[in-house]
Parts: sequence; structure tokens; C-alpha cells
Amino acid sequence: MRGGRGGGLLVAGTTSDAGKSVVTAGICRWLVREGLKVAPFKGQNMSLNSFVTREGAEIGRAQAMQAQAARVEPTALMNPVLLKPGGDRSSQVVLMGKPVGEMSAKGFFGGSGGSSPGKALHGGRQKELFEPVMACLEELRSTYDAVICEGAGSPAEINLRRTDIVNMGVARAAKLPVVVVGDIDRGGVFAQFFGTTALLSPEDQSLVAGYLVNKFRGDVSLLEPGLDMLYGLTGRRTFGVLPYAHGLGIDEEDGLRVSLRGTVRESVVAPPVGADVLRVAVCAVPLMSNFTDVDALAAEPGVVVRFVDRPEELVDADLVVVPGTRGTVKALGWLRERGLADALARRAAEGRPVLGVCGGFQALGERIEDEVESKAGVVDGLGLLPVRVRFGVEKTLARPVGEALGERVEGYEIHHGVADVREGEPFLDGCRVGSVWGTHWHGSLESDGFRRAFLREVAAAAGRRFVPAPDTSFGTLREEQLDRLGDLIEEHADTDALLRLIEEGAPAGLPFVPPGAP
Repeated sequence: MRGGRGGGLLVAGTTSDAGKSVVTAGICRWLVREGLKVAPFKGQNMSLNSFVTREGAEIGRAQAMQAQAARVEPTALMNPVLLKPGGDRSSQVVLMGKPVGEMSAKGFFGGSGGSSPGKALHGGRQKELFEPVMACLEELRSTYDAVICEGAGSPAEINLRRTDIVNMGVARAAKLPVVVVGDIDRGGVFAQFFGTTALLSPEDQSLVAGYLVNKFRGDVSLLEPGLDMLYGLTGRRTFGVLPYAHGLGIDEEDGLRVSLRGTVRESVVAPPVGADVLRVAVCAVPLMSNFTDVDALAAEPGVVVRFVDRPEELVDADLVVVPGTRGTVKALGWLRERGLADALARRAAEGRPVLGVCGGFQALGERIEDEVESKAGVVDGLGLLPVRVRFGVEKTLARPVGEALGERVEGYEIHHGVADVREGEPFLDGCRVGSVWGTHWHGSLESDGFRRAFLREVAAAAGRRFVPAPDTSFGTLREEQLDRLGDLIEEHADTDALLRLIEEGAPAGLPFVPPGAP
């Protein structure tokens, strides 16, 4: 630290999903292994995958994962603004971990109007959040040796630069050096690096120190001439070429970009312990949130997880999961339109396992009264659980601990729906009827003992000779993934140069690349 203020770095990207989250986590893990006290930061995040901190604040799961990489407890300071999409044009705005209103994209980014904005937004304009965002960053920098900031999308979104609170706006205000990450696996990475730089103003360009190539396959020597030419064009060096690495699944971030390849991790899993595998089908409902709940299932030897959107895909499933969603009523309509609602009802009647989590739990109930999220009023649920749900204005944000199936369970809750459980066997503040389970708790399957007990119940109900592995530790697997991210930075990036950037800032005299911002 210099003068009581920690160093910093902004990890920007040429596009969404270029690898900013991975690189930020990797740098955090590398630095903490070097003995530094480090924290992650993202001024504004858009995600349906969120987490609840110990003080009851909601932040993006990516920042919670990066805090784990840094071996620190996540706090609201690390993600002061979280946008949770409710559709293509509006989002719930979460400020310092608490929801403050719904806002249209036009209203948030500086146009006219938003729907029911919270008072804390003073009309909902993004630019008015700049001061609290910077206050959070400065507080972190006064406490930590280094703060590694993650950008969003691209820093060269010229239509949004005026009100930017996550990319170059933060870098300029905090005088942070910037490294731009590009995904070479997509192709066109040299054009992306050059174009990103050339569309920034001279003042912004002066902070862009160089580039990091991500997901490279092949012989690096074949890439080096291009890197040399890029240096000649921009006067900026490349700080590393990170190889394409399988099994580096970390928590997805962009809420509107969920694909059916899902979050099922690519890491090699040991063969089944028992004679059979278990097949898990996850209904890919609209506005699916916290689909990372099934990651712990996918990590189990002998458990095969896939995301589905057709009723015939449920036929051979031993367990069907209806996951969380930001739009429970919309998800109900989708399940019915697709024929999945009828397929779920048949499963329940046959005693075949179904698990509903959060919004999925609500959908399995008898009735939903919603004047908050969808404003649809009273809507019939699927009727598979004796539960009635009423949506309240206040959001439940909690970190519950309990017991189920004879095992200790930890989880977290993020929901507006209040469940009135009328019958059934208690199950994690929800209920169970036969082979249908429902709970508001996210993350419960990360509790190893409970997960194994639950899978034994599923296997028995499904008639499968599946045996849970006795020693699978989801926490250990996550730590191994984070260490691999740290290894990528340590082995394939110029860490001495990165450390100088973090401590000293961007080098002076970086050349201007025309034309600059229009």
C-alpha cells in the first residue's frame, strides 16, 4: 500500500464473456498466494445469479466467487450495484445489497422514465450511482493491499460512456491501469483489441496498459508475430496468453445469456461408485436464476445433469429440478405452454422425484398471489405441493442453517414470495410430499452430507442402483478450480509486470490510437 491506499487494476474485456470474471478471480488467487490482502470489485453487475453475504446483502455470485478466490468474506462493497433482469427491457436495481426499485433500461442509462424507481436512485439515473460506487471502491482500497476490479461488457460502448460506472468511468476516477482481455477462441481478437483501444478517448486510452489473450489453443510461437504487430499498432504490450483450459467452471454472470449448455462443468469426474448413474433434468425456465444450484450435482461421480425444454426429455430423468427464476408466473406459463407442466404432474403421480428451488418451489404450489413481480394477481400453480405463495414488497435475504434427512444444511434465500406451507413433511423451510420436494433455499446441495442423503433418496425412488461417492467435497473442488485459475495467471502471464501495474499504475507516455471516441 502507498500512502494508506491500496493498489488496483481494472480487468476490462473486448466483449461480454471474454473471460473477465475468470481473469479477475485468477489474479485474486495469485496475489493472495503472494501474501497480499486483496479484494475483488465490480461497480455494476447484471446477473440473475446472486448470493447473500453474511450481513444479508445481495451481490453477484461472480463477485462472491472472486472473494473466495481472494480468501476474504464477500461484502456489498464488492458489488454496490446489481441489476436483475425481469425481461429484455427492465431490471430490478439492487443498491448496496438491497432492492430499491424496478427500472427500464432507458430510464437507468439516462433516458426518460422508469417504472417505480426507488427513492435511493433519485429518479433512477445510472450516473447518480457513480458517487456511491466510487465510495465503495475507495473504502476497499483503504483496507486492502490491492483491489482487482472487473469491468462489464466492453469499455468501448460509446453510447454508454457518458454515464459509465463500471469500466473507464471507474478507471479514470480512481486512476486505475486497465488490462483488456480478449477471447481468441471466438476469432478476431486482434481487431477486438485494436478497435477497443481506438474507440476510447485520449484520456481513457492513457490508462489502457495492454492486453491479455484468453482461451488460446495451439503453439504460442505462431501467435507472437501478431502480438508484435499489435504492439506496433497500439504501443501496448500483451501481458500474457492464457491457454484454453477445461473444467474452469465458475459462476456465470450475465443474466440474459444463459445457454442450455448450462453450468454443467467440463471437469473430468470419476466413474460411478454404484452400478447405475442418475440422470438429472433441469427445466430451463425463462429468467432462470441461480442455476448454479445444480453444480454440486454435476460434480458427483455418476450424476449426469442436462438442461431441458421439452417434455420428452423428462422421460428418462431420475430427478427433475425446477430451478429459481426471476419470473415465477412467466415460468409457470412457459411450463404449461411447453407441456412440461403435464409431464411434471405425471411424474408426481407416479412417485418419481421432482425438486423445486425458490421460484421453482413456488411454481409447484397450489396458488400464487403476485402483485409485485408480475402483477398478475392470483395465478394457479401446478398443485404438486400444498403451498400458497404471496409476493411481498420486501425481499427475503437470508443465510439459513438447518437440518434435513439427518444432515446439517447451509443455504441462502433470495425471494419476494412468502410461502404458506399447509401440509406435507417439513423440508428446509419448504415441504415434501412423496417424491416431490420444494424449498426456497439456494445452495443446499453444496452441503456434502445432505447432498449424498438426498441422492440416496432420489435413487431409491427412481429404482436406480446408484451409490453416492463417499468423499466428494464440493468445497474442495471449488478450491481446486480457484487454484487452477491462479496457476493460469502465475504460469502464463507476466506477473512481475502485472504487479508493477497494480502498485504503480499505467506507464506514462502510452501513444494515442486514432480515431478516439467520437
